[in-house]
Amino acid sequence: MKYYLKLGFVLLLITAIASGILAYLNTITQPIIEENQRIAQEKARKEVLPSAATFEEVNGDLTYYIGKDAEENVVGYTFAASLYGYSSNVKTMVGINPDLIIEKIKIISQAETPGLGANCEKSEFQEQFSGKQKSELLVDKDGGAIESLTGATITTRTITNSIKAAMNKLDIPAKETILEVE
Repeated sequence: MKYYLKLGFVLLLITAIASGILAYLNTITQPIIEENQRIAQEKARKEVLPSAATFEEVNGDLTYYIGKDAEENVVGYTFAASLYGYSSNVKTMVGINPDLIIEKIKIISQAETPGLGANCEKSEFQEQFSGKQKSELLVDKDGGAIESLTGATITTRTITNSIKAAMNKLDIPAKETILEVE
């Protein structure tokens, strides 16, 4: 009995030391990981809305960014859309112009099936979203214009539906109309 208690205590001591080391390393690496993710998000925003010089964050149902040019004119909006696909969460950065027409999208995170759903990262797939309005976001299998990836209709629907759902949550103030006095 004494032998088993000794083994249990040694195992407890080893796991406590290993857990302490891992927790310490996590506190060191966590800020670095968060900074790298922030930089990747900024780069993706600039890629989907290249005409913007600065981005202003707006929080609400959906966190989005107002893209402004050097003269502080609004040139568009960016946001991250995300839904669970076939085997992973697919996160997409979307850039839209002030008329709510998609400028460009970029898949920023996915772990879909290699050779099938992972093809969503190819530029040919992503380019077909450019120039589309929210009402046009429908996969070809459902009667829309977005051509689905071969063998990965679920991934295609996920990306399309996540963008549409995020655009529904987008809380952009209505454009002010200027009345001319004659």
